[in-house]
Amino acid sequence: MLRSILLFATLALATPALAQPAGTERGNTLQVYIREPGNGPVSEHLDLPLDKAAVVHLPVDATDVLVTNPEVVDAVIRTPRRAYLLGQGIGQTNAFFFDAQGQLILDLDMRVERDLTPLQESLERFLPNARVNAEAMNDHIVLSGMVPSASDADTALRIAQRWVDDPERILSMVEIEAREQVMLSVRIVEMRRTIARQLGVNLSTAGSSGEFNFAVATNNEFSLVGRFLNGLNAGIDWTSGNSGGITGVSSLLQAMERVGLVRTLAEPNLTAISGESANFLAGGEFPVPVGRDRDGNIIIEFKPFGVGLGFTPMVLSEGRISMRISTEVSELTTDGALTYDESPVVDDDGNVIGTVPGLTIPALTVNRAETTVELPSGGSLVLAGLIQEETRQNLDGIPGVQDIPVLGALFRSRDFENEETELVVLVTPYLVDPTNPNNLETPTDGFETASQASGLLFGRLNRVYSVPGSDTEGQGWSGPVGFLFD
Repeated sequence: MLRSILLFATLALATPALAQPAGTERGNTLQVYIREPGNGPVSEHLDLPLDKAAVVHLPVDATDVLVTNPEVVDAVIRTPRRAYLLGQGIGQTNAFFFDAQGQLILDLDMRVERDLTPLQESLERFLPNARVNAEAMNDHIVLSGMVPSASDADTALRIAQRWVDDPERILSMVEIEAREQVMLSVRIVEMRRTIARQLGVNLSTAGSSGEFNFAVATNNEFSLVGRFLNGLNAGIDWTSGNSGGITGVSSLLQAMERVGLVRTLAEPNLTAISGESANFLAGGEFPVPVGRDRDGNIIIEFKPFGVGLGFTPMVLSEGRISMRISTEVSELTTDGALTYDESPVVDDDGNVIGTVPGLTIPALTVNRAETTVELPSGGSLVLAGLIQEETRQNLDGIPGVQDIPVLGALFRSRDFENEETELVVLVTPYLVDPTNPNNLETPTDGFETASQASGLLFGRLNRVYSVPGSDTEGQGWSGPVGFLFD
């Protein structure tokens, strides 16, 4: 459309002002000249801010004005030599001004964009230590430059978002001067104390009355833990020589007390660049059946367990580190495990040709924490804590008889279990920098395998060694070493 308008304007209104004729006669042939817009002796360029106006002063009177896209720029003529151009929409267009003889006075190429001067002033005022430039690109805003920290880059982005209706129209190309690295140290400490007590009495008696024989016995199973845990067993038997009445009485006393203590400590450490995610797992994976395929084969998925750590650090400023942390300690257990019994294998005729062995899928005991915290470098925080106490008791006995004072204890058993757990998760972030590898220590530094003579005579697996940097480094044995014979 633009080329058609220009062609029409050039053919109909060409004058010497164009510095060359629109066409010349060559016999019966008219030579046509087409000039691209914005590429002529009277061509100008104008960057017009959105919702603002520009005033155009012309050297001669204008009688005709042509704007190719009025939705972008609207032209208002107040006097023959003065025109007002109003930026109404973002985009590009051009305008042509002609005099009374049809000669082109002005070829104006215009581009309408947002006025980002106030935005640039706001960035300089709120981020004095940053060098951020805001540029308009069609209906978008492009941010570029350098900022000291990630928090400054986020602030620049949030400021620019206030200037557009859609935040997706902001393109941030701001670079952070120092991409700091964060090492996260996590300590997971758990103490668990378990107490179990069992006390029960089993009685059995037998006798006869005339032609009838009778026997009575109790059998306490300690249903809380499912079985007796092998404590004290003491029994008394009495047998009578009489031919009638009660001929024998036996009693069995079972008593047990068990105290268990478990200490769990895990200290995973992980390093990541500010703004990037990192994951760590020290443990393994166990198979879990999740279904069957079309051929009846079992589909297996592997579930991880062990010590896991994942975090995403963000260095906001010097001394401020924001972290999204997820950490857990899990282990396999038989409590809550899923067990499948043996199943027969049947052929096409319905005959059993074998069995598939049973399958046990273990369960997991998991201590997991996931949150977002903000800490300074070297500062510690209790990420999570747990104090839990669980007590269970159970009485088994003969109804009615077990409620008799004193003597009722002979007809009942007591099962008691108490479990106390205390869990603490501590996190400490550090800002770290690369160093010389010679300055780093590993658990194997200084390790040496024992010689064949040491292994054969003294049963040693390694030589005695010290960690580099310790007080005993470089010191050897003095005096007689080994077995001494008088």
